Amino acid sequence: MRRSPLTTLCYIEQEDQYLMLHRVKKQKDVNKDKWIGIGGHFEEGESPEECLLREVKEETGLTLTSFSFRGLITFIAEGWPVEYMCLYTADAFEGTLTECDEGTLEWVEKERIMSLNLWEGDKIFFRLLMEDAPFFSLKLSYQSDRLTQAVLNGAAMELPDRE
Repeated sequence: MRRSPLTTLCYIEQEDQYLMLHRVKKQKDVNKDKWIGIGGHFEEGESPEECLLREVKEETGLTLTSFSFRGLITFIAEGWPVEYMCLYTADAFEGTLTECDEGTLEWVEKERIMSLNLWEGDKIFFRLLMEDAPFFSLKLSYQSDRLTQAVLNGAAMELPDRE
């Protein structure tokens, strides 16, 4: 069965920290060594919220009790199918954090997030989350691991200069 192009990603908040997943356990992993949120691909017939709740439970052992749909992110990357990601934040949960077979889970202070090994486009949506931006649509285009285009709510964004 083909994987769904629809995914969820969630940043769980607690005491000015986000729960981050350091992807270090899988060999063939597009996110290898990157720090990302919690999420994954929709299963057949799932709503975004059902996928979110299932993925968070599978990857962390936690059950979300309060969450917000913050944005829709379109990923275009050479050699990969297009992905449409439903971005959430969550501020309440029940349960005990468990081990994750995809990487190491760690609570990271929000002010340290930008210093982690993140995808360039993730820095854009982190900034939007931290500014408490209203619901947004963000299109990110990559060549290899280099961000080549970012379009926020239909308007092209200027990318930072790189050497």
